[in-house]
Amino acid sequence: MTKWPIPQPMQLALDAARVAGARGEVPIGAVVMKGEEVLSVAANRTRTPPDPTGHAEIVALREAAVRLGSERLIDCDLYVTLEPCAMCAGAIGHARIGKLYYAASDPKGGAVEHGARVFEHPQALHRPEVYSGMGETEAAEILRDFFKARR
Repeated sequence: MTKWPIPQPMQLALDAARVAGARGEVPIGAVVMKGEEVLSVAANRTRTPPDPTGHAEIVALREAAVRLGSERLIDCDLYVTLEPCAMCAGAIGHARIGKLYYAASDPKGGAVEHGARVFEHPQALHRPEVYSGMGETEAAEILRDFFKARR
């Protein structure tokens, strides 16, 4: 059971994570919203095609930027199933995302509340509002099941 009801954008991100896992990708999903409009839904795509930057957040930000015709995603929010890494947190700042919602924390690779804590640095270009824990149980279960099946 989650801490609170899972809103539709996070549910879309969780669904995208499941699709990624079924494709053999690490199951992480992301959604960019502008108000009530879904701009993009993406999942990890690092294996096919081979792309080390193919994290769900990066893919979602790219698709949303194309859709809006701007590299600045002003008044947009990002929902992602796992705490973003340093690369993704940097991209979130560059995109000027207003609010970042992530489900599960990532003590090993996360860079928002763990590790680099990108948005806490004085050099941070932009600091979104950050909310964690929404859909945490479901996201953690998807990841746990994925890695358990590979052992």
